[in-house]
Amino acid sequence: MTTNEHEVAGVAAGVGAAQTVPGNEALQEPARPPRAVDEPQSPVSRSYIFWLMLASFGASIAMMVPLSYGIAVRITELAPGQEQVLGFITGTAQLIYLVLSPIVGIWSDRTRSRFGRRSPFIFLGTGVGLAGLVVMGLAPNLLLVGVGWVLGMTGWSISGAAIQNLMADKLPEQQRGRVSALTNLMTQIAPVLGIGVAYAVSSNTLLVFVVPGLIGAVLLALFPLLKPEGSSQDLPVNSSVTFRSVVANYGFNVRKYPDFSWNWLGRFVFFMGLYFNTTFGTFFYAQRLNLPVKEVAGVVATIGMLGVVAAAAGALLGGFLSDKLQRRRLFVVIASALFVGGAIAEAFAWSVPQLIIGAVLMQTAIAVFATVDQAIIFAILPNRTETARYMAVVAFAQKIPSAVAPLVASVIITLGVTGPGKNYTVLYLTGAVLALLGGLMIALKVKSVR
Repeated sequence: MTTNEHEVAGVAAGVGAAQTVPGNEALQEPARPPRAVDEPQSPVSRSYIFWLMLASFGASIAMMVPLSYGIAVRITELAPGQEQVLGFITGTAQLIYLVLSPIVGIWSDRTRSRFGRRSPFIFLGTGVGLAGLVVMGLAPNLLLVGVGWVLGMTGWSISGAAIQNLMADKLPEQQRGRVSALTNLMTQIAPVLGIGVAYAVSSNTLLVFVVPGLIGAVLLALFPLLKPEGSSQDLPVNSSVTFRSVVANYGFNVRKYPDFSWNWLGRFVFFMGLYFNTTFGTFFYAQRLNLPVKEVAGVVATIGMLGVVAAAAGALLGGFLSDKLQRRRLFVVIASALFVGGAIAEAFAWSVPQLIIGAVLMQTAIAVFATVDQAIIFAILPNRTETARYMAVVAFAQKIPSAVAPLVASVIITLGVTGPGKNYTVLYLTGAVLALLGGLMIALKVKSVR
């Protein structure tokens, strides 16, 4: 680790033990307190940002390819015509990780090792995630596909959360928008390129899961190896862990932290709308274009590549401009408006050109929102010594919708339907309304960030 990167750790140097001069205790130097976690001040290096971007790409490709394509392929193979099962598989996995995430956050905050607090969880999550993808690829029935996705989603979520926690630990205010833009851009690009990779090996179902997983695992592992986090052994541990304290860590004081509370609620509502409009993407394209599910991957990849260009522009402009203008909430409103436009376009789309318009608008909106709201979160964390704990609570605002929205959406798409088709129009319009409400909550109620 370079000198600059040690400074970025946001940790004040200290000495944990006194020096004793034999025979002259009066000269003993008094012990100084252990290091404490402070707001980071020094900017991170360009090389650190580069490897951070690659790690974010890795976590996203390993997570999103199975979610957006692989599970749908397995359902088609094992239970044709039962696409609503997708919502139950993904929703169940999200609910299980929802329960585990604060515990993992507490564990990470309290980890004291020469490798740091976050790096061990990058490796732990990668191992669990890879195991889950293998189970999914080989599963002979939908029950084991579901078990595999519980492992896979849990593992890759742990790795992704560790990356987010490192960003919260190390990024100073002046870099939060632009670095969030670059890393979120990677998370936008990864699924599109990953689906292209999966389509190239689609003749072998196991490879559809394992190849993107191996790419993600390598990129995640390289980051802490090439850019070590640094030791956390000298950081203080503030209190013991009890059952009561663990339960308390699933929430936070709403009155004491109003900005954090409103941002959490707005994020929750926005992501409900987002997951309504993205969970069934593969089946949606298949229905609207009258194509078999297995043949949709090429169309999704083509449309997705165009969306990536728009997402790149949205993430970079949103991140860099919000840093330069020191305005975050304005861009949240812009993101919500763009999402509404894209959702309406897709709700009534029955052709490739209109699907492209909707996808481009929605990809732009998601990129802008994810970039800017992440910068807002880093600025309003209630306690930096418990970064992972609060980031896990923030993740609730995304994980709960990702668990609940697919279950609700599974019901919505059957409303008013008598034939084999599904009612995606109502689903996408409902998502548009929710995304707009979520953005307005953040823009109007979060006061400490411009």
